[in-house]
Amino acid sequence: MTMQTISDIKTLRETISTWRQQGLKIAFVPTMGNLHQGHISLVDKAISVADKVVASIFVNPMQFGANEDIDNYPRTMTADQEKLQNAGCDLLFTPTPDIIYPKGLDKQSYVEVPNVSDGYCGESRPGHFRGVSTVVCKLFNLVQPDIACFGLKDYQQVQVIQTMVEDLSMPIEIIPVATVREESGLALSSRNNYLTIEEKKIAPALSQNIQWLALQISDNSDFIGLAKKAANFIDNAGMKTDYIHICHARTLQPASEDDKELVILAAAHCGKARLIDNLQVFL
Repeated sequence: MTMQTISDIKTLRETISTWRQQGLKIAFVPTMGNLHQGHISLVDKAISVADKVVASIFVNPMQFGANEDIDNYPRTMTADQEKLQNAGCDLLFTPTPDIIYPKGLDKQSYVEVPNVSDGYCGESRPGHFRGVSTVVCKLFNLVQPDIACFGLKDYQQVQVIQTMVEDLSMPIEIIPVATVREESGLALSSRNNYLTIEEKKIAPALSQNIQWLALQISDNSDFIGLAKKAANFIDNAGMKTDYIHICHARTLQPASEDDKELVILAAAHCGKARLIDNLQVFL
């Protein structure tokens, strides 16, 4: 089977319409490209739950902040196409910014998801989740999938998308897929490409301290104090903590001692790379 690569909306919709008429179930994996095994695990999951799998590669300018250099975001289209083809993806949608935002960003309608978009990465990257929810909403309207797969490494993003789907009554099942990690415990990310050899040795401190924190909170409800300790450990390892918080797993509000489903959310700078990670904890 040869994967189709489509960049225009008309052809995409015609192809999807044909599949729909055949009664086929469609799963969708939106990405920004520079694919690694974490992305391929999303495709693998999609294949297991649907008849046809659509992936997209679009480096979304709306989710990049003023100080974030979108021009330097790694673009590896040929290698990405090969990986998707080998994984068994049926269709790759590769729109340009002119196709997604024909009026330009300043005149584009947008989707904003309150509460879960606030704080954490939403605070560190103002406007980021508005860009994510807007582009995902638009891609959902174009692809009209039954199922969409998202990686749990971006835990807050998953909650934003899930909330948007619920609030806007979209008939789409969101399937979160577990984080894929290197042997060191470092979560796979396109941003790992920015790490030097020495920084690659330091970076696993983020996941190690999240694991440490998970063990501590099983019998210690001083969540704020424990998080501060973990942040100090991360900083002493040679990174710079952006945030580390213990939250309610669904609302992402600060956890109380009565909460039983928690998530530890963390982000830290390691050289040029800003790394994020998380761990769900059930008490």
